[in-house]
Amino acid sequence: MNAARYIVGIDLGTTNNVVAYCDTAGPDGTSTKVEVLPIPQLIAAGNIEARPLLPSFLYLPASGELAADALRLPWKASAAGVVGLFAQKRGAEVPSRLIASAKSWLSYAGVDRTAAVLPWGSPDDVPKLSPVDASAQYLAHLRHAWNAAFRAAPLEQQDVLLTVPASFDAVARDLTVRAAHDAGLPQVTVLEEPQAAFYAWIDTLGEAWRKAVTVGDVVLVCDIGGGTTDFSLIAVREERGELVLERVAVGDHILLGGDNMDLALAYAVRDRLARDGTQLDNWQFRGLMLSCREAKEQLLGGGSASKHAVAILGRGRKVIGGTLRAEIDRRETDQTLLEGFFPQCGLEARPQTQRRTALQEIGLPYAADAAVTRHLATFLERNSAALGKAGPLHPTAVLFNGGVMRAAALRDRLVSVISSWYEKEVPVRVLAGGDPENAVARGAAYYGLARRGRGVRIRGGTARSYYIGIETAMPAVPGMRPPIKALCVAPRGIEEGSGVDLPPQEFGLIVGAPAEFRFLSSATRREDQVGSLVESWNDDISELEPLEATVDWKGHEGTTVPVRLQARVTELGVLELWCVSRDGKQRWKLEFNVRGGQ
Repeated sequence: MNAARYIVGIDLGTTNNVVAYCDTAGPDGTSTKVEVLPIPQLIAAGNIEARPLLPSFLYLPASGELAADALRLPWKASAAGVVGLFAQKRGAEVPSRLIASAKSWLSYAGVDRTAAVLPWGSPDDVPKLSPVDASAQYLAHLRHAWNAAFRAAPLEQQDVLLTVPASFDAVARDLTVRAAHDAGLPQVTVLEEPQAAFYAWIDTLGEAWRKAVTVGDVVLVCDIGGGTTDFSLIAVREERGELVLERVAVGDHILLGGDNMDLALAYAVRDRLARDGTQLDNWQFRGLMLSCREAKEQLLGGGSASKHAVAILGRGRKVIGGTLRAEIDRRETDQTLLEGFFPQCGLEARPQTQRRTALQEIGLPYAADAAVTRHLATFLERNSAALGKAGPLHPTAVLFNGGVMRAAALRDRLVSVISSWYEKEVPVRVLAGGDPENAVARGAAYYGLARRGRGVRIRGGTARSYYIGIETAMPAVPGMRPPIKALCVAPRGIEEGSGVDLPPQEFGLIVGAPAEFRFLSSATRREDQVGSLVESWNDDISELEPLEATVDWKGHEGTTVPVRLQARVTELGVLELWCVSRDGKQRWKLEFNVRGGQ
């Protein structure tokens, strides 16, 4: 793929999609300038304009709802519906036909992500798509937009880098790649979003980035988008007189972001209307929530407006043929969002849990606590061991990313909270030059250049050692399971994207029956190498969540076969463990997210 002329970064976002690119065959033959592609889309029925963002909304119109040519695009329109700004606007009026947050559903293991389940909870007469299909619709639109602009260089023939949250599990990443394939992009490289944001910062500053950070700095990448919050830590180190960057920690996948804030504002407006005697039904409330997104962006965007009007379509007897109108002022927004999502708290604070109702509606596993600051405190404490710290990790700088962090009020509050945690140390500083809306796509394109040796690479060595449990052969003892030994398959510090050779020792693998694969990890053991077999340990090795699976081999069901092990840690932090039969003809792959314990 390195022969491709264009390097293209795609941010498949929860709320917006962005495409950035670099022409490696510019006039001087060495161009490294990254551009953002304007994306043609419907902004109203029959009205097409190019915008830098393609909103991640898919509207499924009813038969005869719109004129035949109302959804016509410069290329063949999708039969499934319309995506982009018009879909977002129309969905505010008819929310039961709108697919939103498909990316969050793509990461949710609680549903069949390949089944037609979206729009979630919509009536039976509304057509449904799977999260994979919806994501493919967005990517197909981006491919058509690119091919219309670059007819001689189809996107499917370029070097395409597609970003995902750092905390996506292996299945969510695979399904993202599958969506790309379904959209006509047969070959894509996947990159973490926080790393992409940091690459964009490096690209913006050029060589000046080396003066903006120093050896010993720990940069917190705080990425808060429409549906998710992601934290990553990047350490600045020195090697042979040169600054080097290493991603040392990645947080959990937290379903908490701008969508939650829109919902909070909508509840505030609904309660105010209820006090005035006006009740909203569920249909109206969903429309109100979408309207509150625009109000939030306007009031937190740094403009001079002190109020923003929201409209709710009227229905029922209390609102006859009219539209309800309400106002949201800046003071209400600050109070709801700052105090609700970024409250002042101590470093010892932890996300609050709520008493759960025994029977629950199936839906996305949203964070139980909306306080970003408490989630951040937990992340820093949990990852102190990444740099050998005894206490909570102290970030010395922060890089903001995600549409939510465009708001200066939210950035200022988060910096204030972090600084209050470390009053006696150097205050955290904000790295200037970020681009919250476009950074992920721009950084992905820059990473493509770095892969060709024309940019700075961020290392991603693992912060822990990882082991697979090997059951000890011993006589049966009533009530006692055979103990396990810990076989080191990925030592601490191994570069992600590299493979490891395990000793040729053979182990017995159960095939054709359910079995439990036991994984362990250590943040402190530095002496273990690939193939080290640890027979006993104290608290320096801890067991992780086991993986239950059935290894199929037709004709050998219920037997134990000798296998050798091979291992590889992917660039996205997935441990691939291969079990290879003695003759080499059978290979079985297990995947484990080595960031789950971080």
